[in-house]
Amino acid sequence: MKLVVVTAGLTQPSSTRLLADRLTEATGQRLQGAADTTVIELRELAVDIANNFVTGFANARLRAALAAVTEADGLIAVTPVFTASYSGLFKSFFDVVDNAALTGKPVLIAATGGTPRHSLVLEHALRPLFAYLRAVVVPTAVYAASEDWGGSGDAFADGLPDRITRAASELADLMRLRAPHAVPQDDTPAKLAHDDGGTKENGQSGRSGEDGRRPGGTLPEDVVPFADYLASLRP
Repeated sequence: MKLVVVTAGLTQPSSTRLLADRLTEATGQRLQGAADTTVIELRELAVDIANNFVTGFANARLRAALAAVTEADGLIAVTPVFTASYSGLFKSFFDVVDNAALTGKPVLIAATGGTPRHSLVLEHALRPLFAYLRAVVVPTAVYAASEDWGGSGDAFADGLPDRITRAASELADLMRLRAPHAVPQDDTPAKLAHDDGGTKENGQSGRSGEDGRRPGGTLPEDVVPFADYLASLRP
């Protein structure tokens, strides 16, 4: 399985990257090391993204990032909050992602900010964005304010570690369902016979022919031949 992490932090180090790393670690533990992880730092692609907007062409580095997102079995997307929404860099990257690239793809959304008052950015900005891109967004979104680092929550809300664990579990479960090897292919004789239109007898398929005839050229008793049906309509 392939897990891709998109982080839009602008400083190094940043709380956005720290949250992305925590979510990545928790998801990897849930998947028991079965995922290959790629981290995309958008700050390193800022000029490439801007050039793509004005030229219409993505360079090799940006193409590699876009390909990684497209081929991923699961995505973690983390942005800092700027002016009560996702950052411009974060939005610009997903503006150049193909509209169909995230269709049906499990996505965990997360954000960081200086105050808890911006936590609803996850619901009024990030979730609608990925819903528009037809992604499957996990129920638990993770917001980390400055005071959440090292906090344990309170009687009304889980602490940051608990939210990270829950969101990571939801993402990992969806990735297992999506990954090609998560649902083994059934190649039993009964399945193959069913796919071929029924059981095979004497080397013939059980599927009826184009005219509705059974193997051997006979028609089911309840089927009226088309010529007889036309004749019945004539005055």
